[in-house]
Amino acid sequence: MFRTRACSAVSASVRLSAAGLAAVLVLGGCSGSNGDSDAEAAENRSASASPSGSAAPSETATASATATPSPTPAADVYKPASAEGPAENVPLPVMPELAKQESKEGLEAFAEYWYSLVNYGFETGDIKPIEEVSGSDCVVCRSFYRMVDNGYKNADWIVGGNIQVIAKHSDYVLTGDGLYQVLVNIQQDALQYRGPADTLYEVDEGINEITVQMIEATYQGDRWQATRVVTIK
Repeated sequence: MFRTRACSAVSASVRLSAAGLAAVLVLGGCSGSNGDSDAEAAENRSASASPSGSAAPSETATASATATPSPTPAADVYKPASAEGPAENVPLPVMPELAKQESKEGLEAFAEYWYSLVNYGFETGDIKPIEEVSGSDCVVCRSFYRMVDNGYKNADWIVGGNIQVIAKHSDYVLTGDGLYQVLVNIQQDALQYRGPADTLYEVDEGINEITVQMIEATYQGDRWQATRVVTIK
């Protein structure tokens, strides 16, 4: 999963899109009663009730129907990376409230959140979010940082590499180093290292079989931090 390569960085571009919203106002009219006298009386009442210079109902309806609609901007649409270009409008994972708790359940939820930040890094080239919740002595983390940095140099990008968390478990026992351990079963999609002009530098097969990694974490202040991450098997 976390291996280096000599390749190439721009983060995913953000493209704004807009959608038009059209509205048509339909006005209806009323018919008078039968008979010449009644029709004439209704017409006179209608004429006296209308303010001077106002448009007739049919003219108002026509003007409303032909008015140019004002476009309304649409929300940014997520687009996964492909051979044509990097991912666009990738949403930054939000830490769930459970992952903020200093508890067994909180640690397990944090572990899943940690891998979502790994996926975010693969898609965008942005490793700052995962750096903020990882320790400086995390060797696996540093290997991942190098992979992403190499993959996003000189307008290159990474396709794929998504990690699925199959299961997670912690006995929530403090080790002699003052750390809590959580085991995580993961799989990973294949990665493609790509560049402009339909360039394919390299393909990484990812992790086909379920692999076990262990996150050793500490609770600092009001949040968890992945101090070390190691592959068990």
